[in-house]
Order: sequence, then structure tokens, then C-alpha cells
Amino acid sequence: MIQFEKILYTGRTHTWGGRDGASRSSDGRLDIRLSPPGALGSGTNPEQLFAAGWSASFISAMKIAADQMKVALPGDLALDAEVDLGSTDGGYGLAARLSVNLPGLDREAARAVVDAAQQLCPYSKATSGNIDVSIHLV
Repeated sequence: MIQFEKILYTGRTHTWGGRDGASRSSDGRLDIRLSPPGALGSGTNPEQLFAAGWSASFISAMKIAADQMKVALPGDLALDAEVDLGSTDGGYGLAARLSVNLPGLDREAARAVVDAAQQLCPYSKATSGNIDVSIHLV
């Protein structure tokens, strides 16, 4: 288990209704409707939210890693995240794929940045060994 030296931020939300409900952050900056995956409606779902949060965090981790390695990242870097919700014998589980696009960066440098980002990103740390994760360079 990770022991913090210092807590940098705490995100707080209040959620009601589950996958057919809503969620609002304590500061009001997030105020969303929720709906089950594949359902009609205007809401998002936890898997999409997790994919968005993880991809944003991973890009930030890549920027930190690249800076430490003295590697210039392309301005148009992008990451596509896919989070699967599946059934298991005991209930439900997740799996994920991250597809990292670092145009113009040679493959060896790109792989080094991605590998370092995996060690920095809190979402990657939280999922390591807990769910099936694959990270690809595209």
C-alpha cells in the first residue's frame, strides 16, 4: 500500500441513483448525469469517466517523464483509452487498453517515456496487478 508523504488533492463527489443517477463534485465543477453503458440517455458511465481520468493522468505522467529524460514530446500527442466492463464468476471486473500516439518521436524514445509514465501515473499504479491492462504505441 502506498504511504503518502503529503496529500496533494482530494476529489470529492456526491453520487445518487447509481448508474441511473447523477454525480456532483463538492466544488460544483463536475455535475453529470449517469446512465448504464449502451443505454439511451444523455448521461455518461463510470467506465467512460475512468477512461477520461486515467488518460489525462497518463498524459501528465508522460510529460513529467519526458521532461526528466530530456525528451521533447510532440505537441499533438494523444491517448485513446478503452475500459471494458465484464462479468466474472463472482460479479464484475474491468480491463483496459491505452493506445498512445507520439507522432514524430522515435519508437525507442516513445517506449521509454511510456514505460516511465507507467511508474509515475497513479491510475497505472492503482490498476497494476489488479486488472488486465495493455498499453500500445500507435
